[in-house]
Amino acid sequence: MNTFQDSVLTAFSLITSLDPVLAGIVLRSLAVSACACVLACSLGLVLGAWLGVARFAGRGVVLALLNTALALPSVVVGLVVYLLLSRSGPLGFLGWLFSFKAMVLAQAVLVLPVVTALVRQSIDDAERLHGEQLQSLGAGTGWRGLILLWDERYALLTVVIAAFGRAISEVGAVMVVGGNIEGFTRVMTTAIALETSKGDLPLALALGVLLLLVVLLLNALIALIRYWREGREMQGDTASRHPADRSASLGPAG
Repeated sequence: MNTFQDSVLTAFSLITSLDPVLAGIVLRSLAVSACACVLACSLGLVLGAWLGVARFAGRGVVLALLNTALALPSVVVGLVVYLLLSRSGPLGFLGWLFSFKAMVLAQAVLVLPVVTALVRQSIDDAERLHGEQLQSLGAGTGWRGLILLWDERYALLTVVIAAFGRAISEVGAVMVVGGNIEGFTRVMTTAIALETSKGDLPLALALGVLLLLVVLLLNALIALIRYWREGREMQGDTASRHPADRSASLGPAG
């Protein structure tokens, strides 16, 4: 049996036996990304909704900067957060460097522009459709943003899920600020990089399979939400049709 076959068999053995080291890394990854996603979405939903309905001087510049932030390399984000949290940095007094909190902060900073940009686009589109009607009813900028957030809640669920997928698949930032410390700050992506360089291919392969499975489940959930939303919209369109229209569509009784 060759090395590849040995690695595959051992990897699936680690998964099926719920290896404690493997399980610890996976649970830590999910916890870090979930906390980062909650933090980023709490701020990103508000900022995105405000940018979607507000019209102010320099808005184009702000949107250009936001779109630029989407392309920020994760290692650059990690470097900035590292400098902020280092002993000589402005947040050094927190003592968060090489900790769970540092990884959460780094992933939140990385994901925030993604959430804000996607929410902004969704709310901007909704504002073009319903903004004048809401203004005629006396809704100001803040209320329009809240109303449109609720109206687009199903679409925004996919934004939250996509943000989680972006966070959990990131490697550079968490490696810089977390230090990849075994049992404390080692997550799936950093562990895959480390174990591959060490030659421990079974553990790296097992983590890779589980990471792909998580991403696959997230994409399936997004597709399910979109399918459910489209089904509800079709039902709503059917129910809102006038009874006379429905009778006419059936044709004359035979």
